[in-house]
Amino acid sequence: MAKCDQMENKVLVAYATKHGHTAEIAEKIGRVLKDDGLQVDIINVNKVKDIKQYTAVVVGTATYIATWRREFLRFLAANEKYLATIPVWLFSSGPMGEGDPLELSQGWRYPENNKAYIDAIKPRDITVFQGAIDLDKMGFFEKWVIKNVKAPVGDFRDWNLITKWAESIALSLK
Repeated sequence: MAKCDQMENKVLVAYATKHGHTAEIAEKIGRVLKDDGLQVDIINVNKVKDIKQYTAVVVGTATYIATWRREFLRFLAANEKYLATIPVWLFSSGPMGEGDPLELSQGWRYPENNKAYIDAIKPRDITVFQGAIDLDKMGFFEKWVIKNVKAPVGDFRDWNLITKWAESIALSLK
């Protein structure tokens, strides 16, 4: 794809979320891109209608037990051929606790069984952000799992790291 000038770039920031925390990360990424002068739509992957109007896509998912959400995978599968022709960035949120998210996830960036999507789309970057656990938004089973795996509870998202990543995308698109 020929490099577009800033005014031609229309960026889709799409997300798959269960409790809204990944949506908030997508909103932040979208705001940073908008602040850099890009045209941005921020949409749940289930509501994306016409992906071909976008010159770049940032798409993220919540991660549970090292698994990407089904609707995220459906979005990648349905749009794989087009995504392979434009700049794409992928993010996921999930690891809990203080520290570097890649260290917390032991270098994990994506589920190995989804490598075919990565190979086909060839994203410019794949990153992992820390997530948040709000017990008030969880059902009995989720609370039981959290208790049994002794996962830290709280909001561990690093907004500065998310902002810097989004700024690097904006710089790449200008």
